[in-house]
Amino acid sequence: MYIPKHFKMNEDEVYEFIHANGFAILFSQHNGEPCATHLPLMLDESEHTLYGHFARANEQWKDAEFQQVLAVFQGPHCYISPSWYETEKAVPTWNYVSAHVYGKMELIEDSQTIYDSLHELVTKYENPDSTYDLNDLEPGFIEGMSKGITAFRVKITKIEAKAKLSQNHPVERQERVIKQLENSSQQGDRKIASLMKENLKK
Repeated sequence: MYIPKHFKMNEDEVYEFIHANGFAILFSQHNGEPCATHLPLMLDESEHTLYGHFARANEQWKDAEFQQVLAVFQGPHCYISPSWYETEKAVPTWNYVSAHVYGKMELIEDSQTIYDSLHELVTKYENPDSTYDLNDLEPGFIEGMSKGITAFRVKITKIEAKAKLSQNHPVERQERVIKQLENSSQQGDRKIASLMKENLKK
């Protein structure tokens, strides 16, 4: 990933971003061609590892083990018009936040590790007021459902992350962009505006 110094994220920012934007695209080579699957991934910071699972019918897992894979986490993004800068010496651009996580994939065979990773995933995304809990399901049902997936971990070898939020422009110009984005009806525009405001406080 090309990351100018203005847009580089520190480690804490990267981890927070991945936790908040866990639905990723996982790339590997399959049958000699690039292959990608959209799926939720869980980050274990202490292990420096990503956990996830494929549907067993998805053949990407069959040759992904031991490969150097790439997980792409995408955050909000939006178009930035040069007309907002109040200058003619500018061009259109795009603001966004994204992280690329590289690592070696290992398939998981241990049933307890598989269950723990599934439980953690459900706990993260299930509504706190929900009564649904994997622990309430019969062990036989969980075991049967688990046969339909292939669980894996990715031992992280490198992380590249970028928050392109107009930091390379003067503060006054950033504030004009924020004002325009806050008035937008698009959710992505407003999210970028919020991130830009937070960045200006640093």
